[in-house]
Amino acid sequence: MEDNHEDLQGRSKAVLAVSIVMVALASIFVFLRLISRAAIVKRISVDDYFILLAWTLAFGLTFTICYSAHWGLGRHESDVPLAWQLTTRKANYAFEVLYQPALMALKTSILSFYLSFSKTHSIFKWACIATLFAVNAGGLALTLLTVFQCRPVGAVFRTMISDSATCTNIVTIYLSSAPLNLITDFALLFLPLPILTKMRLPKKQKVILIVTFSFGIFVTAVDVVRIAYLQSAAMDRLANIQDQSDSGDSYEDPNQTDFSYYASLSFMWSVIEVTVGIMVACVPGLKPLISRFLPHMLRDPEDAPSRAGTVSSANGTADMAIVHRIPSMPDDVYQRDFGSQSYAPDEGPMGMIDFLTTPDMNELPSHLQRTQTAQTNTSRNTRPGTPTVFDFVNMSGQKSMVQLTNRESLFPIAAVTVMFFIWGFEYGLLDVLNQQFQRVAHMTPSQSTAIHSAYYAAYFVGPLTVGRLVLKYWGFKACYSVGLGIFACGTLIYWPAAVLTSFPAFLLSNFIVAFGLSILEVSANPFTALCGPSAYAEIRLNLSQGVQAIGSVVAPLIANKAFFQKSFDASSLVNTQWAYLGIALATILLAVGYHYIPLPEATDTELEDTAERMDGAYRAKVGTVNIVYITLAFGVFSQFCYVGGQEVNATSFDAYMVAANPTYNVANYTAVAHTAFAVSRFVAAGLGFWVKPRLLLLACFVGVIVFDVLAMNFSGNTGTAMIIMAFFFEGPIFSLIFAQCLRGMGRHTKLASVFITSAISGGAVFAPISNHLAYNNRGAMYSLVIAVAAFAGASTFAVGLNGNAKARAQVDSIKDVTSSQPSRPGSTSSRASRALSFFSMGKKVSKETATTEWQERKQESISIS
Repeated sequence: MEDNHEDLQGRSKAVLAVSIVMVALASIFVFLRLISRAAIVKRISVDDYFILLAWTLAFGLTFTICYSAHWGLGRHESDVPLAWQLTTRKANYAFEVLYQPALMALKTSILSFYLSFSKTHSIFKWACIATLFAVNAGGLALTLLTVFQCRPVGAVFRTMISDSATCTNIVTIYLSSAPLNLITDFALLFLPLPILTKMRLPKKQKVILIVTFSFGIFVTAVDVVRIAYLQSAAMDRLANIQDQSDSGDSYEDPNQTDFSYYASLSFMWSVIEVTVGIMVACVPGLKPLISRFLPHMLRDPEDAPSRAGTVSSANGTADMAIVHRIPSMPDDVYQRDFGSQSYAPDEGPMGMIDFLTTPDMNELPSHLQRTQTAQTNTSRNTRPGTPTVFDFVNMSGQKSMVQLTNRESLFPIAAVTVMFFIWGFEYGLLDVLNQQFQRVAHMTPSQSTAIHSAYYAAYFVGPLTVGRLVLKYWGFKACYSVGLGIFACGTLIYWPAAVLTSFPAFLLSNFIVAFGLSILEVSANPFTALCGPSAYAEIRLNLSQGVQAIGSVVAPLIANKAFFQKSFDASSLVNTQWAYLGIALATILLAVGYHYIPLPEATDTELEDTAERMDGAYRAKVGTVNIVYITLAFGVFSQFCYVGGQEVNATSFDAYMVAANPTYNVANYTAVAHTAFAVSRFVAAGLGFWVKPRLLLLACFVGVIVFDVLAMNFSGNTGTAMIIMAFFFEGPIFSLIFAQCLRGMGRHTKLASVFITSAISGGAVFAPISNHLAYNNRGAMYSLVIAVAAFAGASTFAVGLNGNAKARAQVDSIKDVTSSQPSRPGSTSSRASRALSFFSMGKKVSKETATTEWQERKQESISIS
């Protein structure tokens, strides 16, 4: 074979040219950044050292890919001389080993920079540390997996792989790393945004600052393109292996699957990913040069430099900068950069965050300059002890969710109901995906049951761990962003699961998805029940849950028509990953959006205040135990059993229809059953205006038990009607249990929500038992006995509520005047209103007794707070 490299063939030219151009651009950005830091900032930080390391590794990546392209990378296998293949393999191996360390150094540099201005933001700080750990721990694991992709390692350089050696294809490893890369990319993009959007800067500078940090979207876009080429390479590899199998070859040799050609563009986009990331990481460091040579790019011409004034305070004269102080900045930055004079670059070393906000930060809009000037001129006449600092006054005045009227609660309930629909829609897509995956992977019934159980097992873990902490310390709204973010991570893991048809990866994906949804439910369900007058809690929750059920009905119809189209091969599963990438992106954007939506909250003190009824229903006891705790315990048990019975009906429905009515289209009747489930929630919401929730709950339990028993004993059209009616009576039960368990819980309301949500894990217990009966004993119709048993156990809650006078008094709401009064919780007027409403209801109690009890409640509330 002629050893001639005069003409690059195939994709080699493109790989060589693009790689050289990208590393050259990255080198320019790193050079300019170092000039800014060394000459103007006069300080080299940890993040600068890591960016230098990242650039060094990127240069190594570029060198190896160019060297490999010179020796055959980018050519078809048939065009690569045998004498070149060892050299190509060595260069490719060096490239593969360097890729993850380059990403680790790059992302560590960015996170080190973030940590430099996280001193006053503990949540942001710990989020950065967690991301830093994920980047380096995951990167190290993937690097080791790449180094030892063959056992023994030397097999990676061999032309023929012996029977004693085993190798993992590098494209497979790269696809496995895709979720980690995307998740950390999103974290780097969105972590600083809450801090940046809260900075008080002139509008133009604030926009520039946010845009500067948003350049990370380009890295994410490049990563998606790279994954697309990896997917194409994986499919080409599968096709070539299939061709080998059809031709009678009994071994898999990566060198005979055109690896040098199909992997070349994947390698090229890996270089682009790293170099674009380096350029984006250097952008914030270029502000010093722009400030020095193009200052008008950072400020409007009318914004003249402001001079720091003074304002009288209790301690005498204080810097005017206090009025415009930025809470997100460290104290040392305030003292040095917002004092009586603007920062001068030659006064000493300045940190990177200083460059993002100075010296232009002191340039205020004209109307703020006038305010500052007037403040300065009058400061000498201001009495000590009466500061005019207006920046620390809380002007929000937002009411607690438990004090909102029906009209005031419309917007927050609508905002959360949108999320109900989205998670119902996404759950419906996930359910279709599970079925498709099981067909493609030819799963056994036990494996299918394992996926189902993993999903519901996450509902036991999520609320009791992350959900409880987030709800307790950061409130209801924080759970939405955290839950949606975790859900998005779970959907991203679908990428390698789909390409590799990996059962463990798909099991993990289901667990993480459910983990995120459980955190959503810890917050969304109680939020809907508590936001507004308590008398309508069950109505609100049933309406929101009904909207969620609509999403679950619509999603499978769209998925079956748009994604799979009756094709049950691996390629049909791979193609759906683009839809799930879209879901992940939309979910992440939704998580960011809910961070900024103004939603009301409720503190434990405010929740305790709402639990104070003058009739003492919430403080009644059975023996020595408060009735509210007994109700909660039975409610958790009931929810556990109910969800188990519901999942038995859901997982057995297809098999039941085949056994009871084999001539009918199962998919159509599945949609009918789910529609009946959704409609019943709206019906129950309407009936809630006239019928007490505990009576509705009892009626629903009676209905679902009766129709499940009938479905077990009838087939044909009758059996079909019976099972659909069972779905109808199921619908409202979840909301009725949840809302009634929260009544009177006071400061323990959030913890009660955690326990009730964790009870959803009942779906992991009863459905496997039912499936075992269906597949190994008397069939799908008989397996409904497990649902009947579960619903019977759950109905003890409804029987107890209606049979015990104290329980009835607890869960039956009193429509008193405080449900529509705007008085603040804990205030004298609020408690006085309760007292007046109590007297107006004609209760036989003396005014002195009511006053005494009122004072006791007030003192107890103060001690609790």
